[in-house]
Amino acid sequence: MHIHILGICGTFMGSLAQLAKQSGMRVTGCDANVYPPMSNQLELAGIELIQGFDTGQLDLNPDIWVIGNALSRGNPLVETILNRGDKYVSGPEFLAEQVLPGRHVLAVSGTHGKTSTSSMLAWILEYAGLAPGFLIGGVPANFGESARLGQGNHFVVEADEYDTAFFDKRSKFVHYRPRTLVINNLEFDHADIFENLSAIQRQFHHLIRTIPAQGNIYFPETSAAIAELMKMGCWSKKCALGFGDSEQAKTASFRAIASKDDFSEFEVFQNSELDFDSPERNFESEVLRWNLIGEHNMQNALGAIAAASDAGVDLATAVAALTDFKGIKRRLELLASSNKVTLYDDFAHHPTAIKTTLEGLRATVGEDKIIAVIEPRSNTMKLGVHKSELADSVENADQAIWLQPENIDWSLSDILAPQDLIFSSIDQILSEVLEQTRGEQKSHVLVMSNGGFSGIHQKLIDTLNLNID
Repeated sequence: MHIHILGICGTFMGSLAQLAKQSGMRVTGCDANVYPPMSNQLELAGIELIQGFDTGQLDLNPDIWVIGNALSRGNPLVETILNRGDKYVSGPEFLAEQVLPGRHVLAVSGTHGKTSTSSMLAWILEYAGLAPGFLIGGVPANFGESARLGQGNHFVVEADEYDTAFFDKRSKFVHYRPRTLVINNLEFDHADIFENLSAIQRQFHHLIRTIPAQGNIYFPETSAAIAELMKMGCWSKKCALGFGDSEQAKTASFRAIASKDDFSEFEVFQNSELDFDSPERNFESEVLRWNLIGEHNMQNALGAIAAASDAGVDLATAVAALTDFKGIKRRLELLASSNKVTLYDDFAHHPTAIKTTLEGLRATVGEDKIIAVIEPRSNTMKLGVHKSELADSVENADQAIWLQPENIDWSLSDILAPQDLIFSSIDQILSEVLEQTRGEQKSHVLVMSNGGFSGIHQKLIDTLNLNID
């Protein structure tokens, strides 16, 4: 089979292309901007890339066109495909039809932590010898790739609630039909496509409707939004995840209690019954010590451990696997350092993610200076939906430095704390960070954006004379 992918350099579509190639298909693709790192990965995989969407690509005559959700009506290639009546599908639909049938699908969903939890889960299964397949919206350091077909029966997928395609406005995850589902958390996001939290909950309810009665759904027992979701109807096993030592947490199927302030060590308890409604609670426990920090990572780990139990992985093996977990690119990723300055990169683009990332870093570095450099780039951020929460999100930073987004109808200066600094150019930010890191105090510079931030990472390395780690 020959497939041609429109929008191939996106994280999901590029990963899908590699899975198709590993399946023995001929894969070609195009995008408006063909550039590294995805273009390098695809070329190494032997996938032919074409710049742009000119209609000359019709001469390729693929068996099927796979159209990414970045494409819309009015695109010349899309319009010609529609006019000719050619066969086309969305990326999630292609994944569901060509890769997932017959496999135990373990899906990780939620507003935050999907990439981290998916990566942890895939690594646990790999460590246990199950050779899973996976498609993840990031690059786990343990694998060095975002997608793999795998040889085993299990497939881990990062289950995104964003819409599928211009011709299918359902969330991507409704296509995956998982047997195991993790819902990390549930908040309002993606304001460009969802009107409110209720609209997101409706899409999650569609997903829950696809899970078999013998399947498991793992979720934090303290989430009011998820509790509301479950009241909409659930026909599968509900398995709660508990955190801390409250009476409610003690009844959860899996529970984690931190023994260090930075959450680099915590004890995991498992209820052998794995049934939320069971009156019997026979727990076993293991202590996890690892290199990751932050309460959010402890929560992600518990979701991964719980999901892995559905694949028959025992608690001791899961904990041992995560002890050897190396993290994910762009998730508090250490980029470079000197004797005085350490530079990190993080994908955080929502106030909750910014807040939890900074909390974890603060717990680790103590009284050292933290400088947060933030680009409010996501569509939700630009619409100003969460603008009232931004000031509080950086309370653990000694200095927050913001790039004022272009082409928006609100100003950061109206909602941020007086001590926060706002600039309109990268050069201004570089100068300010250089000034902020003068002196003898050790500084930690944390860059947060869900995009390339105009290459600021390398510019900071050069400006601060840092050594790449």
